Order: sequence, then structure tokens, then C-alpha cells
Amino acid sequence: MSGTKQTRKKIMVMGGDGFCGWPTSLHLSNAGHEVIIVDNLSRREIDVELEAESLTPIQPLGKRLEAWEDITGKTIRFHRINIAEQFDALLHLLVTEQPDAIVHFAEQRSAPYSMKSAAHKRYTVDNNMNATHNLLAAVVESGLDIHLVHLGTMGVYGYGTAGMAIPEGYLDVEVTTEAGERVEQQILYPTNPGSVYHMTKSQDQLLFQFYNKNDRIRITDLHQGIVWGTNTEETKLDERLINRFDYDGDYGTVLNRFLMQAAVGYPMTVHGTGGQTRAFIHIQDTVRCIELAIAHPPSPDEKVLIFNQMTETHRVRDLAEMIAGLTGAEVAYVDNPRNEAAENDLHVKNELFLSKGLQPITLNEGLLTEVTKVAEEYSHRADMDKIPARSTWTRSHKPGIPGEKASK
Repeated sequence: MSGTKQTRKKIMVMGGDGFCGWPTSLHLSNAGHEVIIVDNLSRREIDVELEAESLTPIQPLGKRLEAWEDITGKTIRFHRINIAEQFDALLHLLVTEQPDAIVHFAEQRSAPYSMKSAAHKRYTVDNNMNATHNLLAAVVESGLDIHLVHLGTMGVYGYGTAGMAIPEGYLDVEVTTEAGERVEQQILYPTNPGSVYHMTKSQDQLLFQFYNKNDRIRITDLHQGIVWGTNTEETKLDERLINRFDYDGDYGTVLNRFLMQAAVGYPMTVHGTGGQTRAFIHIQDTVRCIELAIAHPPSPDEKVLIFNQMTETHRVRDLAEMIAGLTGAEVAYVDNPRNEAAENDLHVKNELFLSKGLQPITLNEGLLTEVTKVAEEYSHRADMDKIPARSTWTRSHKPGIPGEKASK
């Protein structure tokens, strides 16, 4: 943060029990805001479905909130609502509480999970698109001036090589009319989703554009890179507050998976050639960016603000080799279960958050070691059978399992 003091706001965090939502809720509460978590606890139900718990022991949400109040004296309230299905309850809550801002995390966030089967594809579309649309419709119906901050994904841009630095949401174009006149326009950067999950995030953009244009809802859309790290300053205060550490093939993010695999002596699974370039951000920067977005809302006359919420890009195989150098872990090149380019370059603009005072946390040995220590401490909870990425994009793709020769 830049150190500027914020006005105390009432903030609802939709999906506040999740990997990004929980540390964001604590961070905003610690900063002095009144925080209300709204969640249907679906991520915990998916743990049961997949039989793959977080590597770190997650307390029931009630115990988490009790611990936060015990340690800090601050209260975070909780309402269990499925915003994708319970529109009337959502609208009643908005009218009753009248929040200044809403942070929207309430979407199924895993690309592999969204590709597991037809049922998982349908669930992801039903949940994500209805959650976003219900939220927008409820804000309009409430008549309140609420700033909506949405966690999107860099994946809406696709993972091909753009041949340019990807702008923050909008692309300046020039078209020629039939009369030969040149007309300059600004359009949403063309989406190129690589999974059903990413497709829902692409659709979110269109919903935001319409409701912003039609109803002047103030919206900030954060296109976030891959999150790494586990804990923030707040979640480290007590083990009861510890954040999720997903390591399984559906929900574990690539860098955290590498660090966990190194910690438990499992080969680091690099999909295909490992030539995929991805954008990354540390979980501590995620919560700081959310706070910055809330502190700098657009005016009702402004179009949707779109920030690229990332701090650096890396090629996957380079990350694996770096961690192997630090830990001595084995690198295993396995089949890529995803339908994507084998190699890509990625250049991204992120000037907006930097201009708002973000001082980025970048990959360093200390933080990598910190995550590895968390993985080592809870390694006894790891189920080795859950580590490989088994969800495939098409019937012709193969799971990424070490020991099975990667397809050329």
C-alpha cells in the first residue's frame, strides 16, 4: 500500500471463505473496514467431492471468525447465501446492509475442474454466470450506489503469443469507413478463453460492460495472474487463520504445486515442454490490489476500470528449474492435459496498479523457502494420488502423470 489513510467502508466479500477471499477479508478488516462475508461454502463441498483437502488444515468458517475476533477484537459477520440461486436473499441483504463496495470472488475458479466432465462444465457456467448476473441485477434493483470489484483472470486474453504488450482491458483500434474515413475506437481486448472457466470470465466482461453502460454501475474488473504463496500478514497471526494450500491437479496453482512437490519428494510435473509463459502475483499483493481498487473507485460516468493484476511473467520450465536448483527436486516432463500452445510469449502492461502505489512482491528465495516450509510442515497431510493433473481438455489428451512418457 501507498500508506494513504482510507475512509472506513462497509465491504461485502462474496466468496470470502476461499483462497483469495479469506485473506482479503482479513486484510480489509485489519485496515479498519467493516467486512461482511457472503459464501455458500461450495469450495469446502468440492474438497469432499474430490477427496482432496487443503494441505494446510482449514478450520470451519465459524472458528476462523472467532479466532480473528479473539486476536484482533475485530468482528467479521457471515451470511450463508448462494448468490447464483438465491436472488431474493441477496437483494434483501444488499438493501438491509447497504454496502459501499462488494468484492466478487463467488465463482468456481479452477480451469481443470471446469473441464472434468459435462457436469462440471455446466456447473461452472451455471454458477459463475448466474452469480455475476444476479449480483449486477441486485445492485440495480437495490437502487444503491455500490462499487463492484470483481476478480477476473489474465486467462481471458488467452495464452497465445500476442506480439504486443497486452493492454489493461481495452485495445485502441482504427477502422476505415466505406467513405474512406478513418475512425478511432476503443474496444475490449478480444478474448481467447482456454477453458470453460475462462469462458465464464470472458462473459463477465460483457455483463459488466452492459450494466455499466445501461445502469451506470461503478465496476472495477481485475484480470489476475496465477496466485502463488499461501499466507499473508493476517493469516500468519494464528494457525486457526491459516489460508488454503491447494496442491491437487484441479485446484493447485502451478508454482505452489512445484514447491509442494519439491517439499514432499514428488517429481515436479511440467506439462508438455514447459514453454508456457504465465503471469504471476503473490497472495499478499492480491489483497493489496483489492484494497487499492476499493480506494480508487471509478465515477458513475466512467467505463469499467480494468486492471491487469499481476507483477511478473515466467516460463513454466524456468520456474521448475529454478526450484530444482534451490531444493534439489527432480523435474518430470509429462503429457499436457490442456489444449493449448506448447510455447508462448507473454508481455503484459500493469501500470495502473503501479500508479496507485503498489510496490510489487516478486519471486525471491526467501518467499519460495517460506512456502516450501509450509508444505514441509504439513506434508503428512498430502495424498500423493491427488497430485497429478488428471482432468483432460479433450478425449485425445492425456493426464500429466510422472513416469509415463510425454507425448510429442
